[in-house]
Amino acid sequence: MTELSVAAALNRTAELAAISDSPRLDIELLLCEVLDKPRSWLFTWPDKTLSAEQQARFEQLLTRRLQGEPVAHLLGYRDFWTLRLKVSPDTLIPRPDTETLVEQALALLPDGPARVADLGTGTGAIALALASERPQWQLTATDLHPGAVMLARENAQAHQLSNVEILQGSWCAPLSGHFDMIVSNPPYIDPEDPHLSQGDVRFEPLSALTAEDKGMADIRSIAEQAKAHLKSGGWLLFEHGYDQGETVRDLLRQLGYAQVRTQRDLGDNDRVTLGCWPGAEGENDAQ
Repeated sequence: MTELSVAAALNRTAELAAISDSPRLDIELLLCEVLDKPRSWLFTWPDKTLSAEQQARFEQLLTRRLQGEPVAHLLGYRDFWTLRLKVSPDTLIPRPDTETLVEQALALLPDGPARVADLGTGTGAIALALASERPQWQLTATDLHPGAVMLARENAQAHQLSNVEILQGSWCAPLSGHFDMIVSNPPYIDPEDPHLSQGDVRFEPLSALTAEDKGMADIRSIAEQAKAHLKSGGWLLFEHGYDQGETVRDLLRQLGYAQVRTQRDLGDNDRVTLGCWPGAEGENDAQ
């Protein structure tokens, strides 16, 4: 086997260009995993050569990536917000676009005690990011799938976040009392979307990606359920598809939410829609 230098390995980016939106980053992350070094080391020591064992491991990971397996699954983790989160095929892989939801949630409530729920938590990404930034908030995260609940609890424990409770159940079903805010990144892709047969999503659970009614079924269900669990003046925030902003705004207004608006992500796409519940079904209690 010909010796492989760091520089030569980095130059193999073109092999991934057809299947990845970030081929260079993919290669760098795989190299960092194999070498157990930070990314800065790759550029400081480009002439260093991989051992035979390291090269074999790199080739193995690269082959799996070329077959479409997500980098996060190959590494076993994904960095989100300021946290490194364990991932598994049981859940959606956290994505940078979802940080827009975290930013909006942090901006809406003052830095003081609050009750916040995260529905369909998956890895726990949203709930744990909020818990890490707001120690006085009490987070309740729910997920229907036992594997996701176990994973989110493991991530919470790894980051020593004790202000998060993770419960098994569908959307609002496990919740008790009323909340200052409910957030969710639910399934919102149309089951007929052709992109479901391409890229990383082929390795993620369809139940975490798709919803009936052109991707709107779960958003509608959560928006209806949330009315009974929000305090007067409480906020509901959704992540959704780039082309769903208007539809989600119309839905929230029809259900009686006020101050409805949509926030764009870093790619300038509609990404998060929010509305304030004025009261009636939700009560302004202290629970």
